[in-house]
Amino acid sequence: MAEVVSFRKDPSKAGEGALVIPQLRDGILRLTLSNPPANALSIAVMETLIGELQSAAEDAAVRVVIIASTGNVFSAGHDLKELTAHRDDEDGGEAFFEETFALAADLMLEITRLPKPVIAEIDGLATAAGCQLVASCDLAICTDTATFCTPGVNIGLFCSTPMVAVSRAAHRKQAMEMLLTGETIDASTAKDFGLVNRIVPKQYLMQVVTKYASVIASKSPLTLKIGKEAFYRQLEMPVEEAYSYAAQVMVDNMLTADAEEGIGAFLSKRVPQWTGE
Repeated sequence: MAEVVSFRKDPSKAGEGALVIPQLRDGILRLTLSNPPANALSIAVMETLIGELQSAAEDAAVRVVIIASTGNVFSAGHDLKELTAHRDDEDGGEAFFEETFALAADLMLEITRLPKPVIAEIDGLATAAGCQLVASCDLAICTDTATFCTPGVNIGLFCSTPMVAVSRAAHRKQAMEMLLTGETIDASTAKDFGLVNRIVPKQYLMQVVTKYASVIASKSPLTLKIGKEAFYRQLEMPVEEAYSYAAQVMVDNMLTADAEEGIGAFLSKRVPQWTGE
């Protein structure tokens, strides 16, 4: 993967060619997709996002990550022109296809494994791997004009990798409805399906998402790390195993300095001072 140069402190220096524009303010890292016209998840875009997320994982200044976009399309998914350009390769493009879809999986797993919450801020269309990106984030907030789809079936390419994230965010039959029909759903339907948390008017989108991020950023970073990891791990466990695992997580969490501080602050009716320990 190519080295990623971040311009978090001064995003204006990223230049016109920046595919992802990072901006860090008050503990909130905003990663804005800027790959017009459709913010396709090309190899370069995915590598850049992965690099930014890996850096964020090690940066104590980052408390919450927002993934947003420029333009009228949140993300149209994989760059089909980039994919089809390799049809003439000696292997028919197989090696490049393997690289592309493996990289996409790495990106989605980076989001899930990041020890900090990730919020998707969606304005416009999120389709195919773009919908997968939304479904992979911990929270998703969209405008009332946002739309979503997994249209691979329409072009003879079932959205198998987007299916992994979408089927874990939406209910089973609703995920299958999206995957089998390839039809676009509106924001209200996406909320009913479980793909998004909130729908807001376009003019308030950034304000609402930033408020959510600020509230989360005010919590103990260690507690958020413990909780996010536990949430995704217990989802895949049988219920008895999940309770056993979660109980041990609670024990370990109770022994942290932040839990002692938080409980003490609550009982004393004061604002807690987190140390991340």
